[in-house]
Amino acid sequence: MTLLSSAPGGASVTRKTPSAPAAPPRRKQGGVILAVPALVWYLVFMVGPLVAIFVIAALHWPGMLQPVSFAGLQNVRTVLDDPVFMDAVANTAVQLVVALPLMIVGAYMLGYYVAQQPPGHRVLRYLLFIPGLISTPAKAMVFYAVLSPDGLFNGALDKVGMGSLADAWLASPSTALACLIVLDVWSGIGFTAVLFAARLGSVPDEIREAAQLDGAGHWRAMWRIHFPVIRDFVGVVTMLQFLWTLFGSAQNVLLLTQGGPGSSSTTLSFLVYQKAFIAADLGYSQTVGVFLFLVGLAGLLTIRRVFRQNY
Repeated sequence: MTLLSSAPGGASVTRKTPSAPAAPPRRKQGGVILAVPALVWYLVFMVGPLVAIFVIAALHWPGMLQPVSFAGLQNVRTVLDDPVFMDAVANTAVQLVVALPLMIVGAYMLGYYVAQQPPGHRVLRYLLFIPGLISTPAKAMVFYAVLSPDGLFNGALDKVGMGSLADAWLASPSTALACLIVLDVWSGIGFTAVLFAARLGSVPDEIREAAQLDGAGHWRAMWRIHFPVIRDFVGVVTMLQFLWTLFGSAQNVLLLTQGGPGSSSTTLSFLVYQKAFIAADLGYSQTVGVFLFLVGLAGLLTIRRVFRQNY
């Protein structure tokens, strides 16, 4: 805006005043509208089932078509007094404590080897990925063929003169859970190693060259140099494998041992399935589901804290 003012002596002086700032343009609302379907999907199919778990856990519901009544904390008391639940907690703890470190440590070492690009490393990547491409029923059939009383493993023991060690591995209380742990490690270690190899391949060459100049061997370079660089990625992969082992063990138990003998191989995720679809006790089932959810949440927070970067 321009203003005219009179100066001493009658001369007019032209002065310019700063113009008012332009109003900021309105933000387009199209992004919010496009996010509505995804938000509705998340609320209905993610938040909804989570809320339903807590609601059903407070009900006495003996079957899908049976009348429902409010149970309050009765389901919690029933679950905590059930020795099968305690066995499932112990079995799940053993499964996580044994399978998860073996899988992560073994996969990281194998991924580091592949990342060094040894001869045939491209073929090795495909071979490691094969267990991840096989369906769970097919993997269960393979393990059943190997570990059944007249299977390949007992046959191999007999061939080398160690037939006295043969056992019904999947039907023995002392070995059924161990067989499931072996299946978990075998089916997950190759896929996880490929993920580690891909991440290690993106580590700058300067770090690798500096380690070589300092005389660091492969063991020191693997754990003291490369591991801190991808520490956050190791945490993410550990979280994924933790969730898969915790929530996905039911299918292997169902296909190979049915939770037996007795409850020696019953895990928490299989107990949720067993009580819901076999025993038709939905309240008990979802009470275990609530406990499983809390264990998963606590495990994720713990893993995130352990593997967070220190710099």
